Amino acid sequence: MTSSESALSGRKPGRRRLRSLTTTDVMLVPPGEVLLEEFLRPLGISQYRLALAIGVPESRINAIVKGKRAITADTDLRLCRFFGLSEGFWLRMQGSHDLKLAKQALESVLPTIEPIQPMA
Repeated sequence: MTSSESALSGRKPGRRRLRSLTTTDVMLVPPGEVLLEEFLRPLGISQYRLALAIGVPESRINAIVKGKRAITADTDLRLCRFFGLSEGFWLRMQGSHDLKLAKQALESVLPTIEPIQPMA
């Protein structure tokens, strides 16, 4: 592996590649689950060790992993720096996940909203 490999894949020497998550899959999977299953477990990193390495409370990482806390811009920057990912990787995943949940919650409401008609 070379250092020029895609930042999105998170690949660096000695690091595992993301298991072929498509954009659709990413929207359905909470970012905390991806963090745990695709990064922490395969790399043998504890939530405590990650929290210590990126300078946040362990409770923040635990809440993200459990799906009780969303990933913020602050956490995104720290995680991206640590894992060698492009800035915004985790925020995009969080946004996609939130959008999917909102769409499901508004499933019966959205069709009742009439789009504005263009002015002649």
